[in-house]
Amino acid sequence: MRQAFRRFWPLVKGDRRWLAVICVCVVLAALGETAAILLFSELTDHALRTGSVAAFWHPAGEWLAVTVLGAIIGYLGNSLAVWTAERFVMRLRARVFGHLQDLPPDFFARHRLGDLVERLTGDVAVIEQLVLTGVVGTISALFSVVFYAAAALWLCWQLALATFCLAPLFWLAARRFSGRIKRVARAERAADGAITSVLEESLGNIVLTQAYNRKRAEERRLRREARAWLRASVTGARLTELYQQIVQVVETLCVLAVIGLGAWQIAQHRLTIGQLLAFAAFLGYLYPPIQSLGNLGLTLQAATAGAERLLEILDTEPAVSDPPHPVNPRRVHGTVTLTDVGFRYPGAACDALRGISFEARPGELVLVTGPSGAGKSTFAKLLLRFYDPDTGTVRLDGVPLDALPLGFLRRHVALLPQQTLILHDTIAENIGCGRPGASRAEIVEAARDADAHDFVTALPDGYDTLIDPHTARLSGGQLQRIAIARAMLRDARVLVLDEPTAGLDAVAARRVIGPLRRLMAGRTTIMITHDLQLAPDADRILVLDGGRLVEHGGHAELLGRRSVYAELHSARQEAPA
Repeated sequence: MRQAFRRFWPLVKGDRRWLAVICVCVVLAALGETAAILLFSELTDHALRTGSVAAFWHPAGEWLAVTVLGAIIGYLGNSLAVWTAERFVMRLRARVFGHLQDLPPDFFARHRLGDLVERLTGDVAVIEQLVLTGVVGTISALFSVVFYAAAALWLCWQLALATFCLAPLFWLAARRFSGRIKRVARAERAADGAITSVLEESLGNIVLTQAYNRKRAEERRLRREARAWLRASVTGARLTELYQQIVQVVETLCVLAVIGLGAWQIAQHRLTIGQLLAFAAFLGYLYPPIQSLGNLGLTLQAATAGAERLLEILDTEPAVSDPPHPVNPRRVHGTVTLTDVGFRYPGAACDALRGISFEARPGELVLVTGPSGAGKSTFAKLLLRFYDPDTGTVRLDGVPLDALPLGFLRRHVALLPQQTLILHDTIAENIGCGRPGASRAEIVEAARDADAHDFVTALPDGYDTLIDPHTARLSGGQLQRIAIARAMLRDARVLVLDEPTAGLDAVAARRVIGPLRRLMAGRTTIMITHDLQLAPDADRILVLDGGRLVEHGGHAELLGRRSVYAELHSARQEAPA
């Protein structure tokens, strides 16, 4: 808990002055309640016991004034506490989300998307209880205990000391339950993430579910995870309820002790009825803060389960980072050079690439092909610097990529990935994200070059049509042309195409060839593909197998060798269209 608090407390830096104001409001509210109880004692002894109406007005007016002032302070303090808490949650979520976006692709391969979403939502919310609500709650409870205990001692110190002896029972009860509640809370947070993952995976693959009659199987998956959540949730509720009932019994013992000792004090004429009632009121106000301190300990123990899940993300180091002394070239020509490059994915048993060397110059189309699993897509990840090579060097215009700022590199190396990436937004925004700040005219021009303008304008809302990756309004080829328009608007000097026609039928693939040719014109283009339709246009073809460069040359030259490339080309020609 201390480690988690130490890690997340710096996020409160911008709001610490407001946190101080909240704490002052909390202290004043406790002080006001103490004054109100003392005024009640005075009212009882001087007005109610004697039946004097004249003695009623002065303490009644003071009591009302203290109550109104306390209500104003309480409103301001609670409103400010909610505002500060939500700002903290927003800030923490932004930090975790930003860190996630810097992590390498293999991190997301090891974690279920739904579980990560749960960490960004539910787990972030419980951290606020640890850092802000915990601090304010502790200060409120401590000052309340001090004020009420001091007032009780002032009224009757003998009675106060007798009742204080029972207070440690609350602490013992909280200590007994804290460890078990933390374990259950951790299991419940993990089960929440598993349920979110099942829902996200099932709804995201609804076509698979329906096509393969997997409805029952998906329902069983959800029930299995829901049962784990139910067990943890019910166990946690039972533990909390048992703790509450034990505390209730302890509190009843304390009240009975006060009444018994108070009756004896009244009989000895050492205590008035008003003082006894005030003392009982102080006791009623005193034990809840003591109890809340115990409850707070349980809440914080539960919050540490969420903290551990968030720290797992924040403690994962990005695979790459900006260099300490970056090089910022004034102009990028686009020459890409790989020298003896080798790379192995984290945790993999063998290398994805070994000893790869080649150069691609401006205006050239270098086609990279080979059997599945040969290491082709790893090229794209190294050129965009999702990873750094384990051996060798990748250079842009002679400068090692790890010497360039990441933002600079990715502005000048555009990726058209294998999966058509579409945002849930308008067509204009989907194209415009290729170059933030681009005008509508530039977006339209890019769409024309990508052969997308005609079908976009035919839509009822044109460029303002909302789309998403699963939209039924557009075909796969049309979505790919929107992605090509985005890459055209990017206007980077180096273009990396990763299976640009994957998932398209023959007609759709031929339709995107023209936009692809326009996109590649004048740029350094590295195309990673199984589809060899553009192979005759390539300046060079690199053939990978087992992570090694086994062949390179022109289309006709490689066909004449009758080796790996010739087999791939032959298999492609024989494949049904």
